Amino acid sequence: MQSKPKLSLFDFTMIMVSLVIGMGIFRTPANVAKAAPDTFLFFAAWIAGGLIALCGALTYAEIGSRLPVTGGYYKIFSYAYHPSIAFAINCIILVSNAASLAAVALVGGEYITAIFIPATKDSTFMSIAANSNHIQIIQVSIAITAIVIFYAVNLLGLKLSSKTQNILMLIKIILILLLILPLFLSDADTTGAVVHTVVSPTFKEYIKAFGIGLVAVSFTYGGYQQAINFGAEVKEPSKNIPRGIFLGIMVIIMLYLTINYAYIKVIGFESLKESKNIAAIMASKVFGVNAERVLSVFLFLSVLAYVNVLLMSNPRVMYAMSEDKILPPIFKRRNPKTDVLTVSLSVFAALCALIVFWSKDFDTILSFTIFLDSFGMVLSAATIFILRKKTKYLDGTGIFKMKAYPLLPVIFIAAYTFVAISIAMDYKENHYAAITGLCILAVFILLYFLAKLIKKPTT
Repeated sequence: MQSKPKLSLFDFTMIMVSLVIGMGIFRTPANVAKAAPDTFLFFAAWIAGGLIALCGALTYAEIGSRLPVTGGYYKIFSYAYHPSIAFAINCIILVSNAASLAAVALVGGEYITAIFIPATKDSTFMSIAANSNHIQIIQVSIAITAIVIFYAVNLLGLKLSSKTQNILMLIKIILILLLILPLFLSDADTTGAVVHTVVSPTFKEYIKAFGIGLVAVSFTYGGYQQAINFGAEVKEPSKNIPRGIFLGIMVIIMLYLTINYAYIKVIGFESLKESKNIAAIMASKVFGVNAERVLSVFLFLSVLAYVNVLLMSNPRVMYAMSEDKILPPIFKRRNPKTDVLTVSLSVFAALCALIVFWSKDFDTILSFTIFLDSFGMVLSAATIFILRKKTKYLDGTGIFKMKAYPLLPVIFIAAYTFVAISIAMDYKENHYAAITGLCILAVFILLYFLAKLIKKPTT
């Protein structure tokens, strides 16, 4: 029995924006700058990422309109391909999402420690603090605490978690606007203004740098595809799903381009390459150390928004898998009072907490999670070709149909294939990311068929 729709267009748009704007924009620009030989390629990667995201958003908008069900991401794989593919890819997506949540929570821990140890303090003191195991313990504790708090919030019901998400998302947007503010201050420190690095890379090196930069950009733009998991819980899904995705992605593109320009203008392109807590550093440059501390608190609230929205979204995938009898029936158990998927939520939260202990830092798992995501992106976007044929009877009934078909999904699929290849070929930084991802995929497919064999009744 499906729950009644509860999410308005505004609620759904805020969820979609929250799925994308996590802590990535406060960390990954340093990764992109480090890969890019000059500012032209830096901004080209962000613009390309936005265009790719728009292609993907429109593709998923039509997919969500044609199959608006709870746990839609899993349902699409099962409906278009085979349950074994659906099981394997969705297990990978769940692991990847949990790892992303863990990494972002740890970055949040780094920012919140800046309240006590600002990035602009004496370098000798910072070196001593950085080598202290106590700092790592604090960061892990903060990450675990964030997960536990919003696990509890989500246990109280979708309505409360949705309203909480709206508040946290508004705080996050205000934070981004504060980071953009230095562009309009006449006395802002612009000594690091936009400059081009004097580098003459070959065409092959330029393409390689672009691909590596897109890995971090993809992480920062990624997440909007999970919005289709709320298909059955959105009012008037045929209208509000595409509208919410389109509005959300346009807001994200504009914010990302503007905030990256602010980073370059205030911090400087070369300094950005070696920075980590870039948002706090920028606040300190413009407003002083006290502003750095205040901004670190706001950045931690951004982490809470990201943690909350992933805890809202991913249990619905487990529910859909349980509905198809891929996972045990217990995963679709709902609390009769709050309508919360208690078991699925608890399992996903526990997985996130466990990965926090495994994750070393954001950079360590970035390529791994994006390589895993690439499988889901390519295969899920490709379902539009199958869905258009299987649901042709829906044409003309008011569902959303993207223009420029099949160009948009082809661009999206080609882009994520390029990202996966870039990770696999970047042996210096990511030797095991691609191999590990392929092995995990094979293991989950094998588990599916083993489970089916065990369940097969004897005659």
